[in-house]
Amino acid sequence: MKKTIIFGGIILALIAVLIWFGKKNSASPVEYKTEKAFETSIVKKSVATGKVVPLEEVEIKPQIAGIISKIVAVEGQIVKAGDLIATVRVVPNVESLNAANGDIKNAKITYDNAKMQNERNQTLFDKGVISRLEFENSQLSFNNAKQRLSNAKSNLDIIRRGTTSGLGNVANTSIRATASGMIVEIPIKKGAQVIQSNSFNAGTTIATIADMTKMIFEGQVDESEVGKLIKGTNIEVALGAIEDKKFPAVLNFIAPKGTEESGAVQFKIKADVSLDDKYFIRAGYSANAEIVLDKKDDILAIKEALLQFDRKTEKPYVEIKTGEQEFEKRDIKLGISDGVNVEILEGVTAEDEIKIWNKVEEDKDDNDD
Repeated sequence: MKKTIIFGGIILALIAVLIWFGKKNSASPVEYKTEKAFETSIVKKSVATGKVVPLEEVEIKPQIAGIISKIVAVEGQIVKAGDLIATVRVVPNVESLNAANGDIKNAKITYDNAKMQNERNQTLFDKGVISRLEFENSQLSFNNAKQRLSNAKSNLDIIRRGTTSGLGNVANTSIRATASGMIVEIPIKKGAQVIQSNSFNAGTTIATIADMTKMIFEGQVDESEVGKLIKGTNIEVALGAIEDKKFPAVLNFIAPKGTEESGAVQFKIKADVSLDDKYFIRAGYSANAEIVLDKKDDILAIKEALLQFDRKTEKPYVEIKTGEQEFEKRDIKLGISDGVNVEILEGVTAEDEIKIWNKVEEDKDDNDD
């Protein structure tokens, strides 16, 4: 009796499983939706990252080495050429000081000797003993010795104080603006030691002056896109510090040589930016430039999400509806793309219904929501 009951239970379980599988297999298949191609305009853009900087920047450097004794200007101040920025206190170099003192002594000896010789020749000339030519030569030697002594004294003054009375109002210790504009940076402080610019050293920068009314965009583009750029192209520059505002610009420079960065070759570009008086653009703002590489209007296009690619040939294709939930594979030829829509050159007409094949992913996104 027990065996009969157990056997009957197994049969009932098998029947239930068969019924469940039957219902599962009889369920309707996934219904795919379709979309049609449409006419639109596609703009292919390249985005270059960079910053905006002044077109003209001038670095102010001292004419003599020393220590900053006073800074009279501040960053952000508008100055004109000739305005005082800072003053330098000269710290004489011992070697140069000794050499200058030695030059004065030598010049003084030559001067005294020439003076004595000239006075002697003056007496002899008055008595008619020597000719006028000989007397004039002695005067010339005396004047040259006098000038060399004066120059030696001036050099000593410059080494000691950075200036000399012979220079009038010009003083090497006064650091003045050499151009008009805004002081965008003063990298030194009072008490800092500075050196002058020479053949072996660029010198210490006291201040940087820029014309803030003329700004340019400096950025980089990848080598795969640089060949499509054309000088004179209108672009748009978006600044990270100013939201919802784009500034028009004109591409005026494309570097002839690239630089390798992280395995990719980048080319520098520059563009003149047209400013808006409502906004104050600070030097060094990070910026992105949108550059139009290609544009087509009134073309037949589909969404890139409808594309599929053959695993062997890697060629694109779509599935066209031929009947109720029936589709056929059709190879297509693509044109310009903006990353969302892609131009169809061959293979699809405006009447074709294209299968939305990634419905599973859409359902997954719906469930997440």
